[in-house]
Amino acid sequence: MTDNQRVAAATRDWVEKVVIGYNFCPFAKPVFTPDLIRYEVDDSGNPADILETVYQACQTLRESPEIATTLVIFYRCGNDFDDYLDILGMAERLLDASGFSGEFQLASFHPDYLFEGEDPDDASHFTNRSPWPVLHIIREKDIEEAMKNKDESSAIYERNMRKAASLGSQHLAQLLASLRQGQG
Repeated sequence: MTDNQRVAAATRDWVEKVVIGYNFCPFAKPVFTPDLIRYEVDDSGNPADILETVYQACQTLRESPEIATTLVIFYRCGNDFDDYLDILGMAERLLDASGFSGEFQLASFHPDYLFEGEDPDDASHFTNRSPWPVLHIIREKDIEEAMKNKDESSAIYERNMRKAASLGSQHLAQLLASLRQGQG
């Protein structure tokens, strides 16, 4: 198995076992089971190449309605959370400059994700922690459609915080480490 295949497989396992398994995103299961998620791995180690990957992934989503969403995963760059946030900011500006704003939005996940103002050891951070840095490209119309029959986003966030707290940081850290090692 190549590094890219291993990274994609670990990320897919994370979606299944954490995002869906703990219901951190109630919208993930309907697109996971029929395999409508695209996993795009960028191994360049260069932020400019990652941005090109994000741009191409948006183009592919625009042209391919059979793909529900795309996870752009990178593992040679952005491992430092602050560097990752810089890449996220550049990717958001890219969406604006490329005419993708209003059509797509980004959700962000990182192995060291920290919510501002939260204790660094708080389990809540694990709701946005992934085995590798990820930029999740989501169609805005899909979010609007999914939210029609669901709780308010604040209720989802609060439920996720309670769930993460009940599981505990140690359990979630061990699970994330095992997924990253391909043993999840």
